[in-house]
Amino acid sequence: MDEKKVMLSGIQPSGDLHLGNYLGPLRHWPEMIEEFDCYFFLADLHTITVRQDPAQLRRRVLTLLAQYIACGLDPERCTLFIQSHVPAHAQLGWVLDCYTMFGELSRMTQFKDKAAKHKDNINAGLFTYPALMAADILLYQPDFVPVGEDQKQHVEICRDIAERFNGIYGDVFKVPAPHIPKVGARIMSLNDPTSKMSKSNLEGCVILMDKPEDIMRKFKRAITDSDTERCVRYAPQEKPGVSNLVQIYATVTGKSFEEIEAEFDGKGYGAFKPAVGEAVAETLRPIREETERLLADKAYLENVYKTGAEKASYVANKTLRKVYKKVGFVPR
Repeated sequence: MDEKKVMLSGIQPSGDLHLGNYLGPLRHWPEMIEEFDCYFFLADLHTITVRQDPAQLRRRVLTLLAQYIACGLDPERCTLFIQSHVPAHAQLGWVLDCYTMFGELSRMTQFKDKAAKHKDNINAGLFTYPALMAADILLYQPDFVPVGEDQKQHVEICRDIAERFNGIYGDVFKVPAPHIPKVGARIMSLNDPTSKMSKSNLEGCVILMDKPEDIMRKFKRAITDSDTERCVRYAPQEKPGVSNLVQIYATVTGKSFEEIEAEFDGKGYGAFKPAVGEAVAETLRPIREETERLLADKAYLENVYKTGAEKASYVANKTLRKVYKKVGFVPR
């Protein structure tokens, strides 16, 4: 039997997961475990490039870990760990800082965006984080890294750094290929269907941990369209608000757009919006309840992240030892 290819993905615990995160990539991640040897980590080292409340950061890390398990990432079948629990990330990050060019870092779009948003805290970590991100990836010698449109630049610079290092020292790093994951639904804000759903606009955003009554309230207030026909139809250009709700309903129920249009023929938006809210509330209910159950079981979560860190460290330290030897460090 052939060994599974290795896949790695990291997530910053910088905020709460929302419906767009879940219906987009997250609900497809458990399928990746079937195909790949998967490493999923919580990127807490990256999160502190922006000032964090320490207690809130700890809470978000554990909540995110619980949510990942609740969404189907079985820790018995993949490696779940916290980035700061594997020191090799920071250690290799420094080495790769020394093989990453200033010009490469200055061209990174995310640095420009974050520097514009946080002008009072343009720190060195914000500038050099792509080298740490390259370390995150290259430590595990993955074949693939799942990447969306906004992350392609990060995989490209990681590949450039790996190829530069390999060009000097030989075949040290596997150069990972970008993996375009199965496309999930692109979910827009409930109160601004021209923008993606985002936790920066809480009234237009359904958080995974929202109570059913809050979900229903947000959907009842959702923007539809000021047209005269007031029929439920998927037509993104003409009816962006209704089309967003149709997309959400189709994704959570598995019904086609045509089936949805037939179901609500003649019923109008007054019947449609609560139906979407109920379908979403029922979809998220088991995730919310399982997350709450896991958060109450601190010993279990601690076992998951300790076991994950041990598994991750075993693989990461093999790569780090190889790198240290290549650059000329004296072994311990």
